Amino acid sequence: MELPLVVGVDGSESSLAATDWAADEAARHGLPLRLVYASLWERYEGAAPSADPDDPEYTSERMREDTILGAAEERARRHSPGLKISAEVVPEEAVSALLREGHNASALITGSRGRGELAGLLLGSVGLAVAARAHCPVIVVRGDTAGLAGTHERILLGAGEPSSGGEAVRFAFREAEARGCTLDVVRTWRCPAHETADHPLLAGDPAHYHEEQASELLEALLDEPMADHPKVRVRRATVEGPARKVLLNRSAAADLVIVGARRRHGHTGLQLGRVAHALLHHADCPVAVVPQRV
Repeated sequence: MELPLVVGVDGSESSLAATDWAADEAARHGLPLRLVYASLWERYEGAAPSADPDDPEYTSERMREDTILGAAEERARRHSPGLKISAEVVPEEAVSALLREGHNASALITGSRGRGELAGLLLGSVGLAVAARAHCPVIVVRGDTAGLAGTHERILLGAGEPSSGGEAVRFAFREAEARGCTLDVVRTWRCPAHETADHPLLAGDPAHYHEEQASELLEALLDEPMADHPKVRVRRATVEGPARKVLLNRSAAADLVIVGARRRHGHTGLQLGRVAHALLHHADCPVAVVPQRV
């Protein structure tokens, strides 16, 4: 059974952009699309003895829910005709609802800001919490017009450590293959200021040593997925500098930037590294956070 792409909708402009992006993504991968509108109204009002379906306030809220969900479904059908779509109002808080949906999803997709959140926020609280805690890939739809439209025909993968990046690498190759686009894989490295050439491993050129280490790690990460996806065009690069800055700069020429995240068993708090956090707030294109169980 193919697991659907699940997109959270709430009627905001951000969620409409996420719906469009998710419809394209579902069509690209041949997956069903599930639209979820999380609302606590029915839980609270439905549990109250005084709740009356004929009450004007209750009726107004139900109509608003149906309108938002119906409009999102119609938008997705117009955007990608023939797509298999389901839609549901879920009586839960948004983060809890999406995290639960993620247990039976190929990926979760959210906008960068929800309805009612401050316009000045770089990333809304729902998108951040879901990206930091979900156990399936999460794509936060954000960025400029070109990145959202996918006109660059290029995906950017930030190559992390093998312990946290294996799933992200496989996700990136599948995505590049489905899009028929180039996959840029970047591994950053830094030469600590306190290191000197007196160290036996650093004799001659400390920077060269660190660059070689980055290249070797990149080769190890890419060897198997390149064999599994021989049609994917891969461009590898080792770049000196902080990963956050390097990936943010390169996101301006990408349609999607992908990073891994470690998910520790039994840990329920936010599990999001500094690189992913920076990209979710500032990238010029949609950001996929792909978890790796450790």
